[in-house]
Amino acid sequence: MPSISVATIVPARRVRGRLTVPGDKSISHRYAILAALAQGRSTITNFAPGADCRSTLACLRGLGVDVRDEAAGTVSVMGRGPDGLRSPESTLDAGNSGTTIRLLAGVLAAQAFSTTIAGDASLSRRPMRRVIEPLTQMGARFESVDGHPPLTIHGGILRGINYAPPVPSAQVKSAVLLAGLRASGTTSVTESSQTRDHTERALTAFGGRVAVTGPTVAVEGGQEFAGRALLVPGDFSSAAFWMVAAAAMPGSRVAIEHVGLNPTRFALLGVLRRFGARVDVTEETVDAGEPRGTVTVAYDHTRTLAIAPDEVPALIDELPAIAALAAVHGEVVVRGAAELRVKESDRIAVLVAGFRALGVDADERPDGFIVHGSGSPPRGGVADARGDHRMAMAFAVAALAARQPSTVEGADAVVISYPGFFQMLHQLTR
Repeated sequence: MPSISVATIVPARRVRGRLTVPGDKSISHRYAILAALAQGRSTITNFAPGADCRSTLACLRGLGVDVRDEAAGTVSVMGRGPDGLRSPESTLDAGNSGTTIRLLAGVLAAQAFSTTIAGDASLSRRPMRRVIEPLTQMGARFESVDGHPPLTIHGGILRGINYAPPVPSAQVKSAVLLAGLRASGTTSVTESSQTRDHTERALTAFGGRVAVTGPTVAVEGGQEFAGRALLVPGDFSSAAFWMVAAAAMPGSRVAIEHVGLNPTRFALLGVLRRFGARVDVTEETVDAGEPRGTVTVAYDHTRTLAIAPDEVPALIDELPAIAALAAVHGEVVVRGAAELRVKESDRIAVLVAGFRALGVDADERPDGFIVHGSGSPPRGGVADARGDHRMAMAFAVAALAARQPSTVEGADAVVISYPGFFQMLHQLTR
C-alpha cells in the first residue's frame, strides 16, 4: 500500500461503523522474539503489519532466525533455542522502533558475541541508558553515543539482579526479564506503577515460569521454551483513535471487534467514561493469556478531564489520542507525562504546536499539556506530525471537527503502526 506523505482531512459530522484494527504491536514484538528463542516452529497469526514489527523480524533474520511470511498476516518463526542465535554479519537496523532495540538489548546481553544495533534519525535521539544501566549491572558491556543509538552490545555471563527502574517502563522491564532468562539465579523488576504485562503473559504462553508478587515480577535463569501457534489480538492503542473520535463527536458510535482487552492496557476506557462517553465492553475469548473482545464507544456528553501522574504509565501510548477529545468541547489536562518528550518525537511540543496550527487552543507544560475546547469547531489548518505516527493520527482525529479541510504533513508516519489508518478514516466518516 503506498504511503501518503500529506493527508487532507475533510470535516465530518460524525464517525460510525464496525471495524477491526491491526494486530497488537507490543504483543507482536514479544511473540516474535520469544519464538526465536524457543525450540521448534511458531506461527503467529494477525501479526502487526507496521514497520516497527517488521524491524524486529529483520533483526531476528540478521541473527540467523528463519522467519517467513505465510498467509496474509501470518508469520512463522523457526526457533533456534536460547543459545542458538548467531553473530550478525552487519549492523542490525531497528528502524524507528524503540521496542525492537530495547528488547533485543536484553536478549543480546546474554549472547557470546557482540552486536551493533542502529536505527533512523528519530531512534538515534532516544535514550538508552534506561536499559544500558541494568543490563550492565547484570554483566553485559555497552558502547553508545552518549547513551543513544547506535548501541554495541558485548554479551557476557549474566547474573540475576533485583531492579527498580526510576521511571516505570514496560520496555525496560521486558529487557531485564529477557536477560534474566539466561542469567544465574533470579532476576526481578519492581515498578512504582504497573506497566503493560505482555512480556509476562507471553513468557507463560511459551511455557516459561514467571512469578508476580505485587509490583515485583521475577524469572529464574536457564529456562527453555517450545514453539507454538499464537493469535495476536487487535491493537488497543490503534483502536484508541476511533474510540476518541466517537467520544468527542455528537452522533458518533463505533464498535471495534477482536481488540485486545489486557487489563494493563485499557485504562482509556475509564477515561472515556469520565469524559462523558458511553462505553460497552464484551470480552469474548482469551488466547495465550491475552483477552480480546468488542469495545463499543458512543458520544453522550463532554466534561473536563484531568489525567494525574499516577495514571500516565497505563495511558502513555493513548495520551496523544486523549488530547483530541477536547478539540471542540471540554478540557483535557495531562500532568506527570514528561516521558512523552523522549518518544518518536517530543510529543508534548509537537502535539501543542500541531493543535495550535489546527486552531485548537493548547498549552505546553514541562511534564504535560492542556487542551481547551472553545465550544465551537476549530478553523482547521496544517499540522506537522514530525515523523511521529501517533501525532499524525491525533491530528487527523482533531481535524475531523474543524470548519474547513485540514492537512496533516508527515502522514506517512502511520506505516509505523497502522498502515491503513487513513483508509479506515474515510470509511468511518463517509
